Amino acid sequence: MAIYIDPPNWPGHGRMWSHLVSDHSFDELHAFAARIGAPRRAFERDHYDLPVERYGDAVRAGAVEVGSKELLRRLTAAGLRRPKHRPAPRTARRGAS
Repeated sequence: MAIYIDPPNWPGHGRMWSHLVSDHSFDELHAFAARIGAPRRAFERDHYDLPVERYGDAVRAGAVEVGSKELLRRLTAAGLRRPKHRPAPRTARRGAS
């Protein structure tokens, strides 16, 4: 169970951004983000977007630095990936016996 962060390689709004994810649960991710002062509005589907200025704060608080592909691999392996433009996974089918 860990929190991971990728390098601030993602441009947007005149800044560079990192992604912060958990390999355990969204509760763990939200708690970590709150500890480092990341606003809840920075959460997008399955990760927090952190500006380059906050990268060091996350690492000092214990986030594990990994590449973007490794971050995605761990998020997917944990079953927490929620990609854009895909419906949420169904937990049960109606009418199935």
